[in-house]
Amino acid sequence: MSPDRRTAVAAGSLFLLTEAAAIAGAVLYRPLLGAADGRLAQGADTRALLGALCEVVLVVAVTGTGAALFPVLRRHGEGLALGYAFGRLLEAAVIAIGIVAVLALVTLRRDAGPADGADAALAAVHDWTFLLGPNIALGLNTVLLAYLAYRARLVPRFIAVLGLVGGPLICASAVAVMFGAYAQLSVAGAAAALPVFAWELGLAVWLIVRGFGPGSRAASRADGEVADPADVCR
Repeated sequence: MSPDRRTAVAAGSLFLLTEAAAIAGAVLYRPLLGAADGRLAQGADTRALLGALCEVVLVVAVTGTGAALFPVLRRHGEGLALGYAFGRLLEAAVIAIGIVAVLALVTLRRDAGPADGADAALAAVHDWTFLLGPNIALGLNTVLLAYLAYRARLVPRFIAVLGLVGGPLICASAVAVMFGAYAQLSVAGAAAALPVFAWELGLAVWLIVRGFGPGSRAASRADGEVADPADVCR
């Protein structure tokens, strides 16, 4: 297996891991964050702690995608490749702040019971990190990666177009939520996130099954790597 093929499999696997960890964390957090009176339902604290562990995995996977893809992306634009790597790092950092807020909220509700000002503030911190990280930062990172993938033909163009459409759409949806147009967890919010979900899922499956497109091999040869004779025959 060539280095680029290994990179593709690793990056695709990390993208699948981000999807699974993000969904699991959101589901496990609901009993804690959705408790209207601030009282923990039976087992809600344990589920929230499991959700926090899922989001720790998410932080590692998000950071890993930027690091894994950087050697390939830099051949097609080092500045944009660095922007994507640091953008993913920023996204992971914002998610980590949300994890700390949830853990503090678990401790507070265990000790204090009903909601108070600190309780509401911690829930708000989590909601804002969810908006800024897995929505706005994710949208900007999606545009960067999809643009590079489209320009360099790293994946089929219909997959890259999903990212070019989905990135701005999820950013616009986050701004709409910010100004109170609708709730974060709503039909409109879910519809706006669907293209990005499809982009990451399609990208992950393609990278694992097929690897990078011909643009990656061409750039590798331009960097001085020895061409595969089989590729030359093609």
